[in-house]
Amino acid sequence: MKLPIIIQGGMGVAISNWTLAKAVSQLGQMGVVSGTGISRVVTSRLTDGDLAGHVRRALASFSLPEPVQAILDRYYVPGGKQPDQPYAAISMYSLRPPKFLDQLTAISNFVEVFLAREGHTGVVGLNLLEKVQMPNLASLYGAMLAGVDVVLMGAGIPIQVAGILDKLSRHEPVSYRLDALNTGPDDDVRIHFDPEAIFPGIAKLVGQLKRPRFLPIISSVVLAQALIKRSDGEINGFIIEGPTAGGHNAPPRGAVKLNEKGEPIYTDKDVVDLEKMKQIGLPFWLAGGYGNPDQVQQALAAGAAGVQVGTAFALCDESGMEPALKQRLLRQVLDEAAEVFTSPTVSPTGFPFKVAQLPGTLSEKDVYEARPRICDMGFLRTIFKREDGAIGYRCPAEPVDDYVRKGGQAEDTVGRSCLCNNLGATAGFPQVRQDGFVEPPIVTTGDDLVTAGQFVPAGKVTYSAKDVIDRLLSKIQPMPGLSPA
Repeated sequence: MKLPIIIQGGMGVAISNWTLAKAVSQLGQMGVVSGTGISRVVTSRLTDGDLAGHVRRALASFSLPEPVQAILDRYYVPGGKQPDQPYAAISMYSLRPPKFLDQLTAISNFVEVFLAREGHTGVVGLNLLEKVQMPNLASLYGAMLAGVDVVLMGAGIPIQVAGILDKLSRHEPVSYRLDALNTGPDDDVRIHFDPEAIFPGIAKLVGQLKRPRFLPIISSVVLAQALIKRSDGEINGFIIEGPTAGGHNAPPRGAVKLNEKGEPIYTDKDVVDLEKMKQIGLPFWLAGGYGNPDQVQQALAAGAAGVQVGTAFALCDESGMEPALKQRLLRQVLDEAAEVFTSPTVSPTGFPFKVAQLPGTLSEKDVYEARPRICDMGFLRTIFKREDGAIGYRCPAEPVDDYVRKGGQAEDTVGRSCLCNNLGATAGFPQVRQDGFVEPPIVTTGDDLVTAGQFVPAGKVTYSAKDVIDRLLSKIQPMPGLSPA
């Protein structure tokens, strides 16, 4: 595989969809699909009628017809559901997920990667979150069945992933050690995935799988060194993400202090020493605030293989953001009225999370307070050990009384939002409740949202993935394709 200069950000839920990833890959850079919550996305596309037939075309290419038919029987609605009808619920993950849930998760990742890779030979990656641990085994396997080239993972310390990729390439059973509260040194809380049990006969049908390259997303040299030292399998490079990047940010080092706006303050302690990164000897890409041609040049001059860019692609024509939201946000940018707030509380993970300030979204206090608290997707739930020794699950975005009853602290619920439902709405799949309430969106972008107008061609009010890539590479001479591996 050749190393791209530009890696497109892996933005969930479904902002980095297959359409965007395919466009970027066909232009000679690395397109990335988001695997976070993709089961809900694929089933929602089917419920909306899959009018262009893309999902069903990908499903028809899966090696085993039985689980595919089960998914179609449960979720496909010819012509699409009525706007006031809800999307069908999907089971929440637990330590022992039902077989159908693992099948659905794996096949959904297969669909997204298959469509992103269809019809070209470019490089396609899959982005997952360490904070969303329980679906990851099935997600990785499904993406590998579709031939994914690279796996990227951040929002935590993905020590286990490299070794798991090795085993899954041979269709071997794997397990994932889960972060769980109130556990002791003798506790080993794991979720298991056996490809042959989930998809009987799959190994003989498809043979050994390609082992994708693994690029952890990190925020320090120490973390990079720990991953190399402690991982069971090969690390192939790193993405170094700074605190100006969209989505989840690593917390500041040391005691967290807030500025006058209530945002976490980052200092020189949070700047990665690139000279030490070069000494590690693996390629790395810089992310967070590298969305202009001057910074691309600076990254290359500093020894990086290139940059990862998210926000610029989030607003382009091919991204999965709901079109009306995208247009309103870009209009803010062009009117020089765009603003991004780094919230220390909104994410149930406890990580800082960047929120674009846009009327009618969860960025508004009135919209947030009007939303009934509910946790019915559960991707960001915390696992904990109860007093009786059993495993429980709770989310600080769920109803406060429920969270406290499960042993949580009421103060941990203040300001938390259900990113699962809210980001799903941002991608155009808002859940409709029985009382008619429609889940509102929340939009996350990096701090460089305000500069996105640079990609808009003269006389237009929108731009494409090609416009982004052409602009980012415009000061590199001669115009590069792919750098040698």
